[in-house]
Amino acid sequence: MLKLEHIKKSYTVGSNKQVVLKKVSLSFRQNEFVAILGPSGSGKTTLLNIIGGLDNYDSGDLIINGKSTKKFKAPDWDAYRNNTVGFIFQSYNLISHISVLENVEMGMTLSGVGPKQRKKKALELLKKVGLVEHAHKKPNQLSGGQMQRVAIARALANDPDIILADEPTGALDTKTSKQIMELIKEIAKEKLVIMVTHNPTLASNYATRIVEMQDGNILSDSNPLENSQENENFMIKKTAMSFLTALKLSFNNIKTKKGRTALTAFASSIGIIGIALILSLSNGFNIEVENFERDSLSSSPIMITEEAMQVDEEMVSKMQNKQESLEKYSDKDKIYKQENVMNSMLHTNNITEDYVEYIKNINKNDISGYALQTATSFNIINHTDNDYEMVTTTNYQLAPWTLLPTKVGEEGMVESTYDVLAGEVNDEEPGLVLIVDSRNRVSETTLKQLGLDGEEFSFDDILNKELKIVLNDDYYKKVGDNFIPSNDLKSLYNNENSITLKVTAILRGKEDKEIITGTSGLAYTNALTDLVVQKNKDSEIVKAQEEADYNVLTNEPFDEENTKDDMLAYLGAESMPIAIYIYPKDFESKDNVTAYLDKYNDNKDEEDMIEYTDMAEMISSLSGSIMDAITIVLIAFSSISLVVSCIMIGIITYISVLERTKEIGILRALGARKKDIRRVFNAETFIIGLFSGLLGIVIAYLLTCPANMIIENLSGLADVAKLNPLHALLLIAVSMILTIIGGAIPANMASKKDPVEALRTE
Repeated sequence: MLKLEHIKKSYTVGSNKQVVLKKVSLSFRQNEFVAILGPSGSGKTTLLNIIGGLDNYDSGDLIINGKSTKKFKAPDWDAYRNNTVGFIFQSYNLISHISVLENVEMGMTLSGVGPKQRKKKALELLKKVGLVEHAHKKPNQLSGGQMQRVAIARALANDPDIILADEPTGALDTKTSKQIMELIKEIAKEKLVIMVTHNPTLASNYATRIVEMQDGNILSDSNPLENSQENENFMIKKTAMSFLTALKLSFNNIKTKKGRTALTAFASSIGIIGIALILSLSNGFNIEVENFERDSLSSSPIMITEEAMQVDEEMVSKMQNKQESLEKYSDKDKIYKQENVMNSMLHTNNITEDYVEYIKNINKNDISGYALQTATSFNIINHTDNDYEMVTTTNYQLAPWTLLPTKVGEEGMVESTYDVLAGEVNDEEPGLVLIVDSRNRVSETTLKQLGLDGEEFSFDDILNKELKIVLNDDYYKKVGDNFIPSNDLKSLYNNENSITLKVTAILRGKEDKEIITGTSGLAYTNALTDLVVQKNKDSEIVKAQEEADYNVLTNEPFDEENTKDDMLAYLGAESMPIAIYIYPKDFESKDNVTAYLDKYNDNKDEEDMIEYTDMAEMISSLSGSIMDAITIVLIAFSSISLVVSCIMIGIITYISVLERTKEIGILRALGARKKDIRRVFNAETFIIGLFSGLLGIVIAYLLTCPANMIIENLSGLADVAKLNPLHALLLIAVSMILTIIGGAIPANMASKKDPVEALRTE
């Protein structure tokens, strides 16, 4: 079944080449006990290693059941060792950190035998060698003879055709040696047993055939085989070690070095701890900022004005490219035109009746109110004890009046944003409301607009105060082709056609809405605008302005900045808004509103599109970007420790490779592939990485308690540091990936170790 034809093997040490086997030819029967005798250096162990597939021959051929091994590749030799050959070593070569049972099972594990089947067979073999009661002990708890019996059981586990024994009794006493030899002799009745020994007495007492070697040659053969037997059904089953098996092996090894593993994991976890704390703080501060934004900005309106700013990545990139195309501090005697960046970013919105109707059809469940601001001027007069005075409402250097949003739904924007201190808000009626700041203050200008003079006033003083809006036909008098405002304010104030205005309510922003409601002053309703436009649109001055191509107030021609349409809007000829304010109920509703507004622009040309400004989104994006930038910088610094950890893991894994070199040789002798060896050490780094990541997360979580106490003492914010579970899982994954990367090079080195050299390591 086994045949060696002209096997030659040599080793090169430095510049010297030593020939160990000199064209050795031998044939073996299917079941016999062959003893190979010879002094040290005769080549008998090398011959045994070549037969076992642990070493490669230089020339000749090793034929197994008629199958040549000349074209065998590494996986073929691995499978051959696993299925066809069983090794019994002088030094037993058991894996010390796994049990006796697991040692016997190892070869079957590499063959892919199921756990129940291999356990059953391993126990049967241990019973056969008289060690079933020691199945769950570790090898170092057994005597030398017992360990050799375990090695014999392991050699028989995969039912190999060939048993190779290298000085199997060399480390045993006489009595134990006889027991082991009797056991091997019994095995030889059913299998081919090839034993290397330097003891001729042992060979003659037990072997059925003795082959003597000297200086790499066969000197004699007591029972040579002329015609070799072949097994036509001979097949080699490929080996495969599962990652679970590799994990178990590595875990058992790690358990023998608990202290070192714990220190390594802790050192590796330092970077994870740092990043986890940073992410905890970042996450917590982001939550605080988001809560603040939701509370304070949720009612911030989406604004649609006549001109909107367009700032996108494409436009910014285009501007930067144009700027960078010109050389800084150039020596050229040329002047270049600088484009007005702001103008290029402005988009003109053409707000039409169709668009206003589109706005009014927004889902009422998404908004709390809206406001349609027009350019209509109010001719307002206040009355004090001594005088009558025109009220300016649009000069931003003073105190401009604002437009009160129209209520939508049961709770409008006003109810959700303001507390009503006095009076009642009715946005369906023409009227005014006074908005005070958090300290119940209003500006001196606002008080003057109301015709009040003093330091403090009661609510009744404010609510009972009246203003008058004078209509165009009473306020403007025609003089020739022009119109001039009347100076008789007393008569105008008392004119029966004037609209009487009263402050119907006093409002103050809610405590959590101060960022929106910080500005005090007077606000008017949309109903007031509609009433004024209704009464003024057919006035004499409006009709005259519609017919004239010049400004009927100033007698000046119109230009691009001051158009006829602007003047008509000022005089109240129409109610088309110049700005629209939409108040979403919350951040989630805001997304629905913006999606609705974006939908309007579908399939429209650029000049017909309506752009909007989402101030809440701009503020939110800015704060989020700042927080993200800070987080990234801090993580980048903390990541340095991860790099150091990665290098340290590589060093630790390399040390582990050196410590487990003999185990590598044992696994390779049992048929483990190179990739299996890599998998064993990758499994070890995987376990360390997992433990390191979990340890880092646990420590970081515990450290959030003192961190929160410090932050609360410094800023008053409670429970800021909050570790996101997703971040925790990602950091554990990062820890495992980095440790596997760190151990990849040593693991690869381990897989390339020569099995013969590895087995010699002590």
